[in-house]
Amino acid sequence: MNGIDFTTGLGETIAWPWPIAVYLFFAGISGGAICVALMMRFFKGQTENTPLLKAATLLGFVAIALGMVCLVFDLTNPLFFWKMLVFYNLKSVMSIGVIALLFFIPLTVMLAAWALREEIAQWAVRFPILNLVNSIMDKLVGIRRPAEWLTLILALSVCAYTGFLISALIRFPLINTSVLPALFIASGLSAGAAAAKLLAVAMFKENVHSQEMGILHKAEWPILGAEALFLFMLFSALLFSGSDGQAAMGAFAGGVWTNLFWVGVVGLGFIAPVVFGFGFGQKFAHSKQALYLTSACVICGMMCLRLFLLYAGQIYAI
Repeated sequence: MNGIDFTTGLGETIAWPWPIAVYLFFAGISGGAICVALMMRFFKGQTENTPLLKAATLLGFVAIALGMVCLVFDLTNPLFFWKMLVFYNLKSVMSIGVIALLFFIPLTVMLAAWALREEIAQWAVRFPILNLVNSIMDKLVGIRRPAEWLTLILALSVCAYTGFLISALIRFPLINTSVLPALFIASGLSAGAAAAKLLAVAMFKENVHSQEMGILHKAEWPILGAEALFLFMLFSALLFSGSDGQAAMGAFAGGVWTNLFWVGVVGLGFIAPVVFGFGFGQKFAHSKQALYLTSACVICGMMCLRLFLLYAGQIYAI
C-alpha cells in the first residue's frame, strides 16, 4: 500500500500494518454475509425481504465502507485515493480488486435500499427526503434479480481477491500460497453468516428457530470444516516444502503470533463454536445465547486469522 518493493526481504519490518488486516476482515465479512443471504434467497426462491436479507445487505455495505476507510488511510497520500479509481493496471491484483469493488459497493447500496424498503418508509416520516430513495428503487425494481446475481458473483470475488492480494507477495512463504484465496472465501462465508445471523436476530427480530436460521445452523459446520481443511493444507504445504517453508513454520511454534494462532484462530474460531454447539446439549445449542456466543467466537477467530497471516507472514520472510 505504501510503494513497498516486495522483491527484497523485509525481515522484521511490517510493510502492511493493522489497518490492512482490518480491511481484509471487513471485506470478508461484507462479501461473506451477502453471499450467504443471496444464496439462501435463490435456494428458497424468496421474493420477500427477510430479516436475514436485511441484516446481510446492511452489514455488507457498512462493512465494506469501513474497510475502504482503513484502506484509504493506509495510503501514503490518502487524499489521492481517487487515482486508484482512474488509473488501472490489469496485471496488478490490486487494480483488479479495485474494479470489483467499484461495482460491488454501489450494488450493495442498491440491495440494501430494496431490502430495507419498509424501514426506509418508516424513517421517511421524520425525514421526508427518504421517500425519494424508495421512489428511485421502485423504478429500478425490474433489474433487482440481475443485480442480485451480479452482486453474488462480485461478493465471492471480493472474498477471494483479499486472499489473492496478499498471496501475490513472493517473498513471504506463509502467505505466498494458492490456498489462501480459498481459505479467505471459506472464512468470509463463515464469519459473514455468523455476523448476519447475529444482526438479523438482534436488530431485525428474526426468530432463532426460524427455517432460515435452521438452514444456516446446519450449513455453518461444513463451511467451518472447509476452512479447517484449507488451514491444514496451508500448514502441510509449509511443512513439506523447502527451507523457506520450514523457516516460516516458526510462526506456529513460538512467540506472540503463535499464541494468536492457537488461542485466537484455533481456540476461538474452531474449538469454541464446536463446544457451544455440541458440549451443552441441544437445548442450549439452539438458544439465543448460543447463537450470540458462537457468532462472536467465529467473527473474532476470523479477525485473528487475518492478523496472524498478515503479520506473521511478513515477519517470517525469506
